Amino acid sequence: MTGPLAPREDWIIERCPMAATLDIVSTRSAFLILREAFYGATRFEQFVQRTQISEPVAAARLRELTDAGLLDREPYRDPGQRTRSEYHLTDKGADLAPTLIALMDWGDRWGIDGGARIELRHSYCGAPVHAELRCTDGHEVQAGEIELGLKRRA
Repeated sequence: MTGPLAPREDWIIERCPMAATLDIVSTRSAFLILREAFYGATRFEQFVQRTQISEPVAAARLRELTDAGLLDREPYRDPGQRTRSEYHLTDKGADLAPTLIALMDWGDRWGIDGGARIELRHSYCGAPVHAELRCTDGHEVQAGEIELGLKRRA
């Protein structure tokens, strides 16, 4: 921290990163499409089937996520078919993985009686994957140990 801040009631944060994220990924269907992209879905039909959202909603969310730079659209063509689009996560989209994993962890613990039937595993060693908070010095951080402060400028 660079020094004490005025009491929280006396200021509002400008350029809030949480609000900026929600401006881009603001719907349940957007999160579900991103989930499926992380699981390897690339084609429109896969997103519709796996998320169980309507085709118009899937098309709108895919367009929004592509326009926001979270997904790239690439043309493909199966023999005898018209050209269609595949969707792939960009680096910007892939950076949301910890957020999605944290949502999954929370939902497994608090949102589903008896927990989820699936878990994420590390492809190299097979150990379960979970989100956790750590400071840049590597210490595990609990929610009650976080202080709000202004970002240091280089």
